[in-house]
Amino acid sequence: QQNGKPYFYKKPFVESFEETPMYVAIFTYLSYGIGTLFGYLRDFLRNHGIEKCHMAQERKEQRDFVPLYQDFENFFTRNLYMRIRDNWNQPICSVPGPTFDVMERVSDDYNWTFRFTGKIISDVINMGSYNYLGFAEKSHESLITIRNVIKKYGVGICSSRQEMGNVDKHEELEGLVAQFLGVEAAMVFGMGFATNSMNIPALVGKGCLILSDELNHTSIVLGARLSRATIWTFKHNNMQSLEKLLREAVIYGQPRSRRAWKKILILVEGIYSMEGSIVRLPEIIALKKKYKAYLYVDEAHSIGSVGPRGRGVMDYFGLDPCDVDVLMGTFAKSFGAAGGYIAGKKDLVDYLRVHSHSAVYATSMSPPIAEQVIRSMKTIMGLDGTTNGTQRIQQLAQNTRYFRKKLNQMGFIIYGNEESPVVPLLLYMPSKVAAFARKLLKRKIGTVVVGFPATPLIEARARFCMSSSHTQEMLDRVLKEIDELGDILSLKYSRHKKSAHPELHRETSFELED
Repeated sequence: QQNGKPYFYKKPFVESFEETPMYVAIFTYLSYGIGTLFGYLRDFLRNHGIEKCHMAQERKEQRDFVPLYQDFENFFTRNLYMRIRDNWNQPICSVPGPTFDVMERVSDDYNWTFRFTGKIISDVINMGSYNYLGFAEKSHESLITIRNVIKKYGVGICSSRQEMGNVDKHEELEGLVAQFLGVEAAMVFGMGFATNSMNIPALVGKGCLILSDELNHTSIVLGARLSRATIWTFKHNNMQSLEKLLREAVIYGQPRSRRAWKKILILVEGIYSMEGSIVRLPEIIALKKKYKAYLYVDEAHSIGSVGPRGRGVMDYFGLDPCDVDVLMGTFAKSFGAAGGYIAGKKDLVDYLRVHSHSAVYATSMSPPIAEQVIRSMKTIMGLDGTTNGTQRIQQLAQNTRYFRKKLNQMGFIIYGNEESPVVPLLLYMPSKVAAFARKLLKRKIGTVVVGFPATPLIEARARFCMSSSHTQEMLDRVLKEIDELGDILSLKYSRHKKSAHPELHRETSFELED
């Protein structure tokens, strides 16, 4: 307790979400409005044959069918997305390590189709991949065990776990994951997205209540919808909002019948991949215990990337893994592989082996992929006899703090926790989204830009992902180019004059009973 209120954190929990300046919001809305008006004008001119149509056309025999897409989605794609489509789906032709090679392409029809020029843009600094610990690598030493597994097992399994697709590598990996997380048991799946979307429906159903953070990943949203449970969303990382919903759920029960909910399941992420924020887990666990709810934590981006031992948000906050009912994570990011896991009590895992759609129907994880995860995890745990894993974790944390501090000092608005390796830089206007990505690529820096509808309308952004494999020279070069582009495109919106000290969120005001 501190000042009579619950105190949950052993160190300052610093996150920054600077408010959008009013003039920027106005100009962003205007840019979308003007773009929409001109879009409808051009559609009118095309329909009357005044302007040549530069877009894909449906065949005459298809025109009597019900449209496959909603009218506005079609309009948005034609008149906005196609103008900046060249910034996405860039084909690379190398390992996505600290640098990669990009296949150059051009469009002759306003980005409806692309053709390759045959040229390769080499040594582009990779600031977009989720290669947090640098395990996306191709050194001879790192691939020896993978090569041996391919020789023994081949590449594919051609069966599900419940049929002929269960091999000893899966058993070894599941035991290692359970040991890594400090839980009783774990189960692995071949696809990270399906780990959420196919397992949540196995855990809850009709008569159950899901309390979901409003910024949860699409895989969680899909899983919640497929479950047919009632879904209530709470404000992002807002404990007052969550407690209000929990209190209402316990007091009033189900609508109409007023019966008690069969289960109440709280769904959150460890690190939110669009905001760069870290879940306020100690407070959520306290609320979960107070109101007797279940807790499901998606550690897709946090496992491996935070915590002194790289073991996710539980490690970051120094919490007992037993306090979380369902631990979920993926191997596609920090481990440089693919797939996902569910971990927790043995009863939970045994239940999912029988009832999970992903376990029953999906092809099991490829053995070489399982071996890559085993190799990476053993390195992180120090079971390879080296300190390489610890060095990677420390280097990632150092790179993250350095990069965030410098961007703050330059005057950019960046979101998220100061220790999150996901660094969103706010661009706001759609024209600046395209210009920023194109100009960075010309300077041999590859990044991800995101806009509406993946973000709120006025919060388009670039998202940088830190990696332990980034050198100081790489980061300095990227920062230099971003600084120059910030001046050219007028992107330095922060009203904190070159300050690297984001506001500290106030402690929550709810009271916990002894």
